[in-house]
Amino acid sequence: MTDAEWAEVRSAMPVPAWLLKRGGRPEAYCHREMLDAVRYLVDNGVKWMAIPVDFPYWRAVYDFFRRWRAYDYVRELHERLRRTARERSGRNAEPSAGIIDSQSVDASETVGEDSRGYDGGKSRDGRKRHILTDTEGLLLEVTVTTADVHDSKAAPTTLLPVPAGKTSSGSLTPEISG
Repeated sequence: MTDAEWAEVRSAMPVPAWLLKRGGRPEAYCHREMLDAVRYLVDNGVKWMAIPVDFPYWRAVYDFFRRWRAYDYVRELHERLRRTARERSGRNAEPSAGIIDSQSVDASETVGEDSRGYDGGKSRDGRKRHILTDTEGLLLEVTVTTADVHDSKAAPTTLLPVPAGKTSSGSLTPEISG
């Protein structure tokens, strides 16, 4: 992560409880190092134990990731960065409209029958990802279903998490495209 990227991310990161005098102890590693290690893992598809020695010990990185996932800090960081990007482009922090679309993708032989289906329109045996973005193209929500689920059936599930983030001036009004 470059210094400019880190400055942006650091300002949006959740504040640890120990800094707010709510208990806990200071962490042993810098959050920048931990985020770099998690990004490396995701980008390269390596196993936790195969993280290079340039990063903190793999178990510390794994524990950091698990803690952030358990408390939903990843989503919180993403939401803060998205709001900042919208405000920087002169828009309201929260979107008033969204765009939802889906894509069927083939599943490998190792994907179980219970989590894949057949999309007759695309002739694909696999899964379907339903993605909701704002009008700037910034990600709001992703839902993965079996490929046989129609867009109209998945849209309510994809939109469920959104009302919590609606603006005081109105709710999100999605445009559904297929």
